[in-house]
Parts: sequence; C-alpha cells; structure tokens
Amino acid sequence: MKTKVLGSSLIIAGTTIGAGMLALPLVSASLGFFTASLLMIGIWAIMSYTSLLMLEVHQYGDQSATLHSLARQFLGKHGQKVATFSMLFLFYALCAAYIAGGSEQFHSKLNELLPFELSNFASTIIFTCIVATIITFGTKTVDIINRGLFTLKLIMLVSILFFLTPSITGEYLLALPVEQGVFITALPVIFTSFGFHGSIPAIVNYLELDVKKIKISLLVGSSLPLIVYLFWQGMTLGLLSQNEFGQINGLNQFITEIQSTIDHQFIQQALSLFADLALLTSFIGVSLGLFEFLRDSSKKWQQSSIVTALLTYTPPLLFALFYPQGFIMALGYAAIALVILALFLPVALVISARKTKKGSEYQVIGGNSALIAVVAFGVLIIASQIISSL
Repeated sequence: MKTKVLGSSLIIAGTTIGAGMLALPLVSASLGFFTASLLMIGIWAIMSYTSLLMLEVHQYGDQSATLHSLARQFLGKHGQKVATFSMLFLFYALCAAYIAGGSEQFHSKLNELLPFELSNFASTIIFTCIVATIITFGTKTVDIINRGLFTLKLIMLVSILFFLTPSITGEYLLALPVEQGVFITALPVIFTSFGFHGSIPAIVNYLELDVKKIKISLLVGSSLPLIVYLFWQGMTLGLLSQNEFGQINGLNQFITEIQSTIDHQFIQQALSLFADLALLTSFIGVSLGLFEFLRDSSKKWQQSSIVTALLTYTPPLLFALFYPQGFIMALGYAAIALVILALFLPVALVISARKTKKGSEYQVIGGNSALIAVVAFGVLIIASQIISSL
C-alpha cells in the first residue's frame, strides 16, 4: 500500500508539473524571483487546503464517486450542472492544449527517428492514441508508467540544475517587479500551474477511500511541484535578465534562449526531454481525471472503456487538428474553470456536507474564515484573468 501512496503522490505531482511550468518564467520574470516565489507559496497553500476540503467531502460519497456525483449529492441538479460544465470545460481545454503542444514536440522527435517523414496530422493522432491506450488500462497502469516518466523528468531537471547553477547571476534574482500591472498578468498563470484537483477522485478510488493515505498523497503530491517550481524559477530567472525575458515571444523561443546558455550538448537534450516529459505527464494526469469523470457521469459508459476513451479524446483531438495554434488560448481560459473546480465547488460542497453530515472521520481546520478567504481569492483570480484578457 505504501507504493500506491507514493504512486498516487507522483500522479498528482506529474499532473501539476506540466506545460504551466514552462510558462512560469515567462510570466513571473517581471515580478522578480522573490515576489514570484512568495506568490507561488501562497497559491500552493490555498490549493493544498482546498484539496483537503475535497477529501473531507469524499468521505460521504462512494469510493468511486467523482465531482459529478458528489455535486448531485450535496448541491442538487443545478450544482451538478455547474460542476459538470466547469469540469468538462477545464479538462477539454487542458487536453486540447496538451495535444496541440505535445503532438508538435512528438512530431519533431518522431521524424528524427523515422526514415520517412510523418505529417503533423498523423503525428497528432498517434500521440493521442498512445496516451488514450495508457489511460484505458486504468489507474494502476497509469501509476506504473507515470513513476518511470516522473523519475526520468526529475533526473533531467537535476542534471539541468547541476550544470546551469554556476551560470546563475545573483543580480538577476534580486531584481524587483518592473511595474504593478504584472501581478495581474502572472496571477492566473501561476494559479493554473498548481491545478491537480481533477485527479483527486481517481486517487480516492485507487487508495480505497483511506483518508490518512489520501491526505499524505495530496500533501506530498502538491508539495513536490512547489519545490520543483522554486528551483526552476531560481535557475531560469538567474540565467536571463528581465529585459531578455521581455524580448522572448513564445515557449519555443524560451527553450532556445535557455539552451543557448548551455555549452554541454547533453544538457541541451536534457532540457528538450524535460519539456516533453512535462507535457506528457500532465496530459496523462488530466486525461485520467476526465476519463474517470465521464465514466462516472453515465451508467451506460461505465462498462465500456473504449466508448469512454472516445468521449475523452475525440473533442480535444479535433480541436488540436483543426486549430493547432490554440495551445496558449486553451490554457488561458482554463484558469476561470479551475477557480470554479478547485476553489468555489470545494467550499460549496464542504459547507453543504457539514450541515447535513455529523461526526465525520476527518474535518479540515480553519472554519468559515478560511472558506471565505478561499472564495475571495477565487474572485481575485477571475478578475485578474478578465483584466489581463482585455
């Protein structure tokens, strides 16, 4: 069982450390390292807290319950509709972004290995089918594969940090925010980078609703990304100045700029592989959450993994095929859906659960004051996203 707790923690961490990590230095460079780090720690604390709220609510549902069934149980039909919409919007937006971004990298790597050239269309379909096959075999298979991928990702990150640390410029890390407005732009992106709540129901089911083990998995799984993010921020923000970051336009240019500071070819390849793994592990975690959610949404699909897989991957695949440049757009609007999923709904569910259920095995500390603070923070995120989109 200890290995399942470890595996569950790595699924959460792998889901969190995805494409958002690659975007973090781009949006937080103008904030400066210390300001961005404090913001990350605060967001991590709030997201970890609401994940524990979800664990409290899960005590009153079936072991295999997802947000769909929990929302129906505690918030009624209208609450269930809100939960379903936010979950589907978030998961499909993220899956579309990961397919669009991941298949582009997959296409490049695949054509380097094959004696013939595949089209982008074919590469996108193959990439999606590989991940769909993994998810269809269930959480146990995802656990085993994700452990290997996450371990490899950490090895690549440690190697990059080891070789690049001597090149870090302390003056860059001490830089202050360049202007007040950058906080509004950075907040939604950093917030989205800590999203893993969609994977909680699959973890609850996998660990058989053992509250103690699930709590450990949630806290460890959410803390690992924070540690990795802080090291990653320290390295990237210490290599390039704020002016240099201001001239970067897009993820590929960012990776190229970082690679240009590296003399070792192995580390250049390690950085490229790390970017690939960051997308892949996050895509797997998000896919697992969407797959389990759709299977729980209708009894007709519960016995057919193939049908559920088709419902999971067909919409985002079509989006990625016919609108491949939608990677950034899909990630941008995911923040609002994540606020509903990871902040508003956990608060609403736990308030209802505490009114109707007494004598629970586990109840999160903080009381109503903490719940109000979570809602206020969610409103701030939505306002920041709207302002930054104008």
